[in-house]
Amino acid sequence: MPTIDPGVRIGHVHLKVSDLQRGLDFYCGVLGFELTQRYGTSAAFVSAGGYHHHIALNTWESLGGTPPAPGTTGLYHLAIVYPTRAALADALLRLIAARIPLDGASDHGVSEALYLRDPDDNGVELYWDRPRDEWPRAKDGSLAMFTRPLDLEGLLSAAEGKSPVATAPHLGAGPTDL
Repeated sequence: MPTIDPGVRIGHVHLKVSDLQRGLDFYCGVLGFELTQRYGTSAAFVSAGGYHHHIALNTWESLGGTPPAPGTTGLYHLAIVYPTRAALADALLRLIAARIPLDGASDHGVSEALYLRDPDDNGVELYWDRPRDEWPRAKDGSLAMFTRPLDLEGLLSAAEGKSPVATAPHLGAGPTDL
Protein backbone atom coordinates (compact mmCIF):
# COMPACT_ATOMS: atom_id res chain seq x y z
CA MET A 1 0.00 0.00 0.00
CA PRO A 2 1.42 3.46 -0.87
CA THR A 3 2.25 5.91 1.90
CA ILE A 4 0.02 8.86 2.75
CA ASP A 5 0.28 12.05 0.71
CA PRO A 6 3.20 14.10 2.17
CA GLY A 7 0.99 17.20 2.21
CA VAL A 8 -1.29 15.70 4.87
CA ARG A 9 -0.97 17.39 8.26
CA ILE A 10 -2.55 17.18 11.67
CA GLY A 11 -5.21 19.84 12.18
CA HIS A 12 -6.60 21.24 15.40
CA VAL A 13 -7.09 19.48 18.71
CA HIS A 14 -10.42 19.62 20.52
CA LEU A 15 -10.12 19.25 24.29
CA LYS A 16 -12.81 18.44 26.81
CA VAL A 17 -12.39 20.73 29.82
CA SER A 18 -14.28 20.97 33.10
CA ASP A 19 -14.24 24.79 33.26
CA LEU A 20 -14.11 26.78 30.00
CA GLN A 21 -12.88 30.04 31.52
CA ARG A 22 -10.09 28.27 33.41
CA GLY A 23 -9.01 26.65 30.13
CA LEU A 24 -9.05 30.02 28.36
CA ASP A 25 -7.06 31.59 31.20
CA PHE A 26 -4.36 28.97 30.61
CA TYR A 27 -4.28 28.75 26.79
CA CYS A 28 -4.80 32.49 26.18
CA GLY A 29 -3.63 34.08 29.42
CA VAL A 30 -0.51 31.97 30.03
CA LEU A 31 0.49 30.52 26.65
CA GLY A 32 -0.67 33.58 24.66
CA PHE A 33 -3.09 32.07 22.15
CA GLU A 34 -5.77 34.40 20.76
CA LEU A 35 -9.48 33.74 21.34
CA THR A 36 -10.99 33.59 17.85
CA GLN A 37 -14.54 32.53 18.65
CA ARG A 38 -16.63 31.63 21.64
CA TYR A 39 -19.84 29.56 21.63
CA GLY A 40 -21.63 30.86 24.70
CA THR A 41 -20.36 29.32 27.91
CA SER A 42 -19.68 25.85 26.51
CA ALA A 43 -16.99 26.12 23.81
CA ALA A 44 -14.24 28.35 22.47
CA PHE A 45 -11.65 28.34 19.67
CA VAL A 46 -8.12 29.72 20.10
CA SER A 47 -5.28 30.16 17.63
CA ALA A 48 -1.92 31.69 16.85
CA GLY A 49 -1.34 34.07 13.98
CA GLY A 50 -4.97 34.60 12.98
CA TYR A 51 -5.75 31.01 11.98
CA HIS A 52 -9.39 30.01 12.65
CA HIS A 53 -8.37 27.64 15.44
CA HIS A 54 -5.56 25.41 16.56
CA ILE A 55 -7.19 24.41 19.84
CA ALA A 56 -10.87 24.08 20.66
CA LEU A 57 -12.07 23.81 24.24
CA ASN A 58 -15.51 22.55 25.24
CA THR A 59 -17.53 21.45 28.24
CA TRP A 60 -20.21 19.56 26.27
CA GLU A 61 -19.47 16.23 28.00
CA SER A 62 -17.12 17.39 30.74
CA LEU A 63 -18.55 20.37 32.64
CA GLY A 64 -17.33 20.03 36.23
CA GLY A 65 -15.71 16.69 35.37
CA THR A 66 -12.47 15.15 36.55
CA PRO A 67 -9.45 13.98 34.54
CA PRO A 68 -9.32 10.33 33.44
CA ALA A 69 -7.82 7.99 35.99
CA PRO A 70 -4.24 6.79 35.49
CA GLY A 71 -4.06 3.59 33.48
CA THR A 72 -6.86 4.56 31.09
CA THR A 73 -6.58 5.26 27.39
CA GLY A 74 -6.84 8.69 25.83
CA LEU A 75 -4.71 11.59 24.71
CA TYR A 76 -1.14 11.42 26.07
CA HIS A 77 -0.43 15.05 25.22
CA LEU A 78 -0.99 17.71 22.63
CA ALA A 79 2.14 19.19 21.10
CA ILE A 80 2.48 22.87 20.23
CA VAL A 81 5.30 23.69 17.80
CA TYR A 82 7.10 27.01 18.22
CA PRO A 83 8.86 28.47 15.15
CA THR A 84 12.18 29.25 16.86
CA ARG A 85 14.20 28.50 19.97
CA ALA A 86 13.65 32.12 21.06
CA ALA A 87 9.87 31.64 20.84
CA LEU A 88 10.14 28.49 22.99
CA ALA A 89 12.27 30.46 25.46
CA ASP A 90 9.50 33.07 25.62
CA ALA A 91 7.01 30.28 26.38
CA LEU A 92 9.24 29.12 29.24
CA LEU A 93 9.33 32.68 30.60
CA ARG A 94 5.51 32.77 30.48
CA LEU A 95 5.32 29.49 32.40
CA ILE A 96 7.76 30.71 35.04
CA ALA A 97 5.85 34.00 35.44
CA ALA A 98 2.56 32.09 35.85
CA ARG A 99 4.20 29.57 38.21
CA ILE A 100 3.18 26.66 35.98
CA PRO A 101 5.32 23.64 36.94
CA LEU A 102 7.07 21.53 34.34
CA ASP A 103 6.77 17.74 34.28
CA GLY A 104 9.99 17.57 32.30
CA ALA A 105 12.24 19.21 29.72
CA SER A 106 14.01 17.18 27.03
CA ASP A 107 16.50 17.55 24.23
CA HIS A 108 15.55 14.97 21.58
CA GLY A 109 18.29 15.91 19.12
CA VAL A 110 15.69 16.88 16.52
CA SER A 111 13.86 19.18 18.94
CA GLU A 112 13.85 20.75 22.39
CA ALA A 113 10.69 20.22 24.44
CA LEU A 114 8.96 21.35 27.62
CA TYR A 115 6.33 19.08 29.21
CA LEU A 116 3.55 20.28 31.50
CA ARG A 117 -0.11 19.80 32.39
CA ASP A 118 -2.99 22.16 31.64
CA PRO A 119 -5.57 22.94 34.36
CA ASP A 120 -7.59 19.84 33.37
CA ASP A 121 -4.50 17.62 33.63
CA ASN A 122 -4.13 17.25 29.85
CA GLY A 123 -0.51 16.69 28.88
CA VAL A 124 1.00 19.57 26.90
CA GLU A 125 4.31 19.56 25.03
CA LEU A 126 5.80 22.87 23.89
CA TYR A 127 8.69 22.43 21.46
CA TRP A 128 10.69 23.75 18.55
CA ASP A 129 12.30 21.67 15.81
CA ARG A 130 15.95 22.13 15.00
CA PRO A 131 16.68 22.61 11.28
CA ARG A 132 16.61 19.23 9.47
CA ASP A 133 20.28 19.47 8.54
CA GLU A 134 21.11 19.46 12.29
CA TRP A 135 19.09 16.34 13.14
CA PRO A 136 21.23 13.50 14.51
CA ARG A 137 21.69 10.65 12.06
CA ALA A 138 22.99 7.10 12.24
CA LYS A 139 25.68 5.94 9.82
CA ASP A 140 22.97 4.62 7.47
CA GLY A 141 21.28 8.05 7.36
CA SER A 142 18.29 7.12 9.53
CA LEU A 143 17.23 9.38 12.39
CA ALA A 144 19.04 8.86 15.69
CA MET A 145 16.77 10.71 18.11
CA PHE A 146 17.44 10.54 21.83
CA THR A 147 16.11 11.90 25.12
CA ARG A 148 18.47 13.94 27.28
CA PRO A 149 17.81 16.60 29.92
CA LEU A 150 17.25 20.01 28.35
CA ASP A 151 19.55 22.85 29.44
CA LEU A 152 16.85 25.24 30.66
CA GLU A 153 19.31 28.02 31.51
CA GLY A 154 20.65 27.78 27.96
CA LEU A 155 17.12 27.90 26.58
CA LEU A 156 16.31 30.98 28.69
CA SER A 157 19.41 32.71 27.30
CA ALA A 158 17.77 32.45 23.85
CA ALA A 159 14.86 34.72 24.93
CA GLU A 160 15.23 37.75 22.69
CA GLY A 161 15.54 40.94 24.73
CA LYS A 162 13.81 39.48 27.76
CA SER A 163 15.29 38.82 31.16
CA PRO A 164 14.41 35.61 32.93
CA VAL A 165 12.00 36.37 35.76
CA ALA A 166 13.35 33.48 37.79
CA THR A 167 15.96 30.79 37.66
CA ALA A 168 15.00 27.88 35.48
CA PRO A 169 13.78 24.85 37.38
CA HIS A 170 16.10 21.86 37.56
CA LEU A 171 14.46 18.82 35.97
CA GLY A 172 15.25 15.44 34.54
CA ALA A 173 14.58 14.53 30.95
CA GLY A 174 10.83 14.20 31.46
CA PRO A 175 8.79 11.86 29.31
CA THR A 176 10.81 9.51 27.16
CA ASP A 177 8.46 9.77 24.17
CA LEU A 178 9.76 11.34 21.01
